[in-house]
This record gives sequence, structure tokens and C-alpha cells, in this order.
Amino acid sequence: MEKLAKIAIVGFPNVGKSTLFNRLLKEKKSLVHSLPGMTRDQVSTLCRLDGKRFILIDTGGFFDSQEDPFSTQVKEKAWEASQEADILLFVLDGKRELLPAEEELYVVLKKLDKKIFVIVNKIDSPSEENKLGDYYRLGEEQVFAISAEHKRNLEFLEESILEALPSPPQEKKEIKPLKIAIVGRINVGKSSIVNRLCGQETLIVSEIPGTTRDSTDTLIYRDKRPFCLVDTAGIRKLSRTRDKREKASIIKAKKNIILADVVSLIMDAQEFPTRQDTAIAHLAHESGKPLMIALNKWDLITKDAKSSEEFKRRVYAKLDFVAYAPLLFISALSGKRAVKILDLSEEIYTCGQKRISTPRLNDFLSWMNSNYPPMSKKKRRIKIKYMTQKGTLPPTFILFAHSRVSLAPTYEKFFIHRLREKFDFWGTPIRLTLKRN
Repeated sequence: MEKLAKIAIVGFPNVGKSTLFNRLLKEKKSLVHSLPGMTRDQVSTLCRLDGKRFILIDTGGFFDSQEDPFSTQVKEKAWEASQEADILLFVLDGKRELLPAEEELYVVLKKLDKKIFVIVNKIDSPSEENKLGDYYRLGEEQVFAISAEHKRNLEFLEESILEALPSPPQEKKEIKPLKIAIVGRINVGKSSIVNRLCGQETLIVSEIPGTTRDSTDTLIYRDKRPFCLVDTAGIRKLSRTRDKREKASIIKAKKNIILADVVSLIMDAQEFPTRQDTAIAHLAHESGKPLMIALNKWDLITKDAKSSEEFKRRVYAKLDFVAYAPLLFISALSGKRAVKILDLSEEIYTCGQKRISTPRLNDFLSWMNSNYPPMSKKKRRIKIKYMTQKGTLPPTFILFAHSRVSLAPTYEKFFIHRLREKFDFWGTPIRLTLKRN
């Protein structure tokens, strides 16, 4: 397996690390905000520059703050990323003077014996480059004056990064990681589950709700199969939060459901299903993505032989519209069954990709027409002539009828249930479209 070089972007808060991360990645992955401390967890993802591949890591700021109870943990995570990286991009703010604490940090980073790029950000015009003399006293021969926001001088920086990277090995067939969005309301243990699956604390875990601000991508392997775990911010109604950074995080968490391959809805076994659990399940269902549900903190429940069946009944009674989603009982704390999230995700993603031949579908339709004649919304029998599969993820089918009518909702639900049962569409929503022949 190819070992990819790691490049970590480090520095004090609000110097533009996340903006540079997004520019190098050519997409908006990290949340950017004018308020310091937006990035708490490190965000790592696969990056490509001119055919070379590497892992790019965006870290939280090296700082201690009485206002942010997580600043010490953020600093520790940034330090861990610096130790693991092969190359460090040390970002400084060109709109202010070099701080003594930044000089001290540079000396500490230099002791790691890594290749360090000193990058002075927010240099928006050539005239501002006159200020760079202060930064050369750090001792680097080259200081990069850039504006990440305005894409100024990024090309030269990218060329220099490419020169520092090892040459790529012979091209191998790349296996695309299965992207799993770990979603749920606040404080149900999403980050703890990701940490358990990773085998290390890459994410900051706390009992204080709202710890995860950014959606954090973590690449892991299981039996040489890559998985990308996206730990999202806890989703709640935007009207219930006044923090602009948290609102941005919630919006991004919702977007990550759409961008994922599979959605894993995490619920707290001690208090479920809540109205917010139901709302998030609706988001996942409407996205059309394969879905699984995991009841976390199962180790804290007093159980008997019938407990799991009773809990299943309660979940599906409240979330009947996602009754197709498999249910797992897990504990992030003990690790019990947590790894099943990966196995199940792969299984339901495969189901969502399934294609059924038109002859087999029409045999099924003929049986349905004979045994359970279709009903319209007006409670009239209708004749569906034939059906075909239009697409996958989600499996989408077109039914052709004599006239332009709509199926009765109860019949449509029953038809989908039978279709799922017949062709084993486990863990995935199904879409039906009725057209006039």
C-alpha cells in the first residue's frame, strides 16, 4: 500500500490556515470564519497537485485561551499533527508584526527536523512585500508572501511544495474510499465513535455539547478497504443557536449528508428517538443515501433477553419511514460492535448500487398486478403496463400506466416494501415515478 506524505498547516489562530487548506485542495473543505478558533479538530484529506498525492492536514491554532475551554486540547492535536507530518506549512499573518510567541513556536517546530515552509499570508499587493524583512530573521532562506483569500502567489508555493514531495510511485488502481457521514444530534457520541474506529483520539471528545464545529474527514483502512469517516457537527434547529460559527457548522453537516456515500445516524440509547432524531432521519431519507442507525451507549442500558427487540420496536415505531435502515446496538466507550458500522455501510452501499433487469422487474409487476392490483389516490384500480429501473443510489424505478394518475400513498409504500423484499434492497431508500405510457 502506498505510503503518502503528510503536510500539516500550522500556526496561530486566524492567520488563514483553513483558507490556504481550501485553496490547495481546490474546494471548500474547512470552515472559514473571521472569529478565531473556528477550526478545533484537525481536518485531513487526500490532496493532488500535478499528479502527486499527499495527505493535507488543517490544524487548530497553537494558542491558549481562557474563553475557549478546548484551546489546550486543540493545541495538543495541532502538535500531534506536526509530529506526524513530513512537511510543515507555518502560516503567519502579514497584517501584523511577527509575535514573540510565534518565534518560539518556530524554534520548537524546527527541532522536529521537518521541512518547514514559512508562509506570510494576507499580503494582498506587491507593495506589502516590503514588510517581509521581519520574517527572514526566523532563519529560512525562502519566505513565501501570499494571499490565500485572493489566490496571490499560490502557484509558486504549490511548485515549491511539489519539489519537496517525493516522486509518485507507479500508478496503481485507486480504490475510492467509502464516505460515511456520522450524523446525529448534539452529544450522542459521534466523535467518540470515530475515535474508536480510528483506534486513536484524532478528534476532540467532550461532554460539553457542540464540541465539533467543523465536519472532520478521517481516512481509515479495514482489510485494505479505505473508508472516509465524516464526523459532523451535532444537528439542531438553526433558530436554537445564536453562535454564527455553530450555525455554519450545522449547515455544513447537512451538506455532508448529501455528499456522503452512506449515512450513519447515531442516537443515544438512553433518550431516543427524540423529535430531533426524527428530523435528522428525514434529512437522511430525503437525501436518497443508504442509511443505517446506531444506538450508542448501549453499555449503559439495563437489559434483559428481550431488550434489543423492544428497542427495535420503539425505534421503528417512531421512525417507520426508515424501517429499511438496519439497526446496530453499539458502545463507543467499550468499542462493542462499533466496527460493524464499517461492515454494514459497505453492505448497504452495495445494495444501493444494485440493478435489476427489466424482465425480472416485469415478472414482479405481473405478480403484483394479479395479487395486489394498484390503487390510485382516488381509490380507483389502475393498470401498470410495465416498469424499468432508471438509476441507482437510490434505486429508482419508472412505472408506466395507461393514464396520468398517482398511486395511493399506502399502496406506493406497500409496493416499495414488496419490491425491497423481493430484490433485497436492504438499507437503501427506493424512489418510484409513475408515467403515462
